[in-house]
Amino acid sequence: MLLTVKIVALGDRDPAHLTHRELDAAFGLIRDAGVECDWTATDSREARHLATADGVWLLPGTPYRDESAADTAIAHCLESGTPFLGVCGGFQYACVALARTRAGIRGAAHAESDPAGETIVIAPLACSLFGEERLVEPVPGTRLAAICGAAPFTGFHWCGFGLDPAVESRLQEAGVVLSARAPDAGVEAIELPDHPFFIATAFQPQVGASTGRTLHPLIRAFLQASGASLDDVEHVA
Repeated sequence: MLLTVKIVALGDRDPAHLTHRELDAAFGLIRDAGVECDWTATDSREARHLATADGVWLLPGTPYRDESAADTAIAHCLESGTPFLGVCGGFQYACVALARTRAGIRGAAHAESDPAGETIVIAPLACSLFGEERLVEPVPGTRLAAICGAAPFTGFHWCGFGLDPAVESRLQEAGVVLSARAPDAGVEAIELPDHPFFIATAFQPQVGASTGRTLHPLIRAFLQASGASLDDVEHVA
């Protein structure tokens, strides 16, 4: 099959992690749909070669071996309009990047890698969510709700950090939409309405790919925004 769409899936693979094995399965389904998609390590030369990417998927697994590669990828998508999907760690780093670039918080920091940072945007969760499922509630009228439906759905998590409530209003004032929440896990998703496709989620939509032939609607929407034909994407649904 001719691969016509290229997704840079940026992250540092560790097969000991369940969520990374689920990504392996999801990437297999994606390639079956005619899309080039596989792991690109943050400390690899390829991590900086984004000009030919049709979409960038910033993956779970932090701290990244090269944090600057993650920051560069987010900046590239913001500046070029390249579709972006951030998951778990990708969500966290997107929140920090938007706090800096959109909300003007120059000292925005991630507590995992910079616990003494001036303004902590991503803080430890009160209750870590390692291997936990939470009910994700999309905000009506958002792109996430249009993709996943307005009804609450179950989201899988493997994380100990989340968006600090103290910075939520500053992000919203800067045009960042908080598009989903969980009753006991805070903000679950963010998006940019002025971008072709920029969505990041705390929940991990790839989980479940290993047990069936289904890609999560959010992943399918990201692939479609990146140029994959709807017929090809739906074929693996």
